[in-house]
Amino acid sequence: MSKTVLAIGGHIGDAELTAGGVLASNAVDGGKSYTLALTAGERGNPAGVTVTDYRKQKISEAEAFAALVCGEAYVLDYPDGELPDNEEVRYEVANIIRKVRPDVIITHWKSTMHKDHDRTHRIVCDAQFLASVVDSEKISGPRHYAPVYFAENWEDDPDFTPYIYVDITRGYDLWCEGMKKHWFICNSRDFAYFDYYTSLARCRGCLNKTKYAEAFGVFDRQKKIKKDML
Repeated sequence: MSKTVLAIGGHIGDAELTAGGVLASNAVDGGKSYTLALTAGERGNPAGVTVTDYRKQKISEAEAFAALVCGEAYVLDYPDGELPDNEEVRYEVANIIRKVRPDVIITHWKSTMHKDHDRTHRIVCDAQFLASVVDSEKISGPRHYAPVYFAENWEDDPDFTPYIYVDITRGYDLWCEGMKKHWFICNSRDFAYFDYYTSLARCRGCLNKTKYAEAFGVFDRQKKIKKDML
């Protein structure tokens, strides 16, 4: 069934790497897949490219990926590494949630490694609440609720436990095509992003008994299996 999916990352590329298979598969199914980056991640600029120019490049890359998955890319105007943990950014995210009206929100698990990831986790969970219940001059449009799931990210690994496995086989090739739009995913000297996440998708697929899959976590309070009888 096609859905509207909103994947939110601390930087451009986070959502595309960790939830891109779901975004692409949803697009193949006829759905709309949106990304939101709270910063551009521009301080990972390659040699010879200024931070300012790399920000522009990364926004173009995010837009190219979003076009492939039948959606749109949103990027907030906060510097990489300096994402604030305040009310203003929460309302910005809540406004986008109400604008996009997703069926599903995907974001970071808690992170001990990256400040922007950890703040994004808290910001998105609070923004989900604001979008669903709060009436305020700071937020426009009718209330909207969507559940939040947490993507598997090597930088957010501590205490992350996969709970949901999603078959992304039908969108795998489109996802790979989209990842190649991002310079750092295929060219970073610090981490083999493309190799890691495609290999992880194959490993999760083995556990899911499909060719490829992505895994997602939830809060412990969400882990409920309802049965009439054992």
